[in-house]
Amino acid sequence: METTNRPAARVICMDAAHRLLLLRWQDPSDGAWLWEPPGGGIEPGETPLLAARRELAEETGLDPSAVLEGSVPVDRDVYWNGEQYTGTEHFFVARFPVDEPPLSRTGLLPDEQASLDTHTWIAWSDLPSLQDPVEPPQLLEVLDALAPDGPWRDRAR
Repeated sequence: METTNRPAARVICMDAAHRLLLLRWQDPSDGAWLWEPPGGGIEPGETPLLAARRELAEETGLDPSAVLEGSVPVDRDVYWNGEQYTGTEHFFVARFPVDEPPLSRTGLLPDEQASLDTHTWIAWSDLPSLQDPVEPPQLLEVLDALAPDGPWRDRAR
């Protein structure tokens, strides 16, 4: 199996009720499901913040200006579409002043349209109830580092 180093950026989105936005993707190679925050690869010449804002707009249609500066680097090792992807992903946070802002898929590429199943705005305490894996597994620790004032703080440790 080939390994690809892929620096990326992701956005942990929180609505007014502190719910987290997760997207549910199906691997086109093996059919496995996973939940993860919006995000993707950093393009040449792009900063992690610009990549996070671009990916948020493309995958969700949400306002990219909601992505705050300051990130937490997370070393990732993920199997997707028959390939192993490794690299540092920069996680940012975005806060939205309304409950469950609606999403739009208009910025997705055709293969992304086919792989993206659904989304959920989920309470941090309900993350263990998801039947499919959440990536990264240490999502609450990342969230704690980005937003230490959140209601998940005691749970993340």
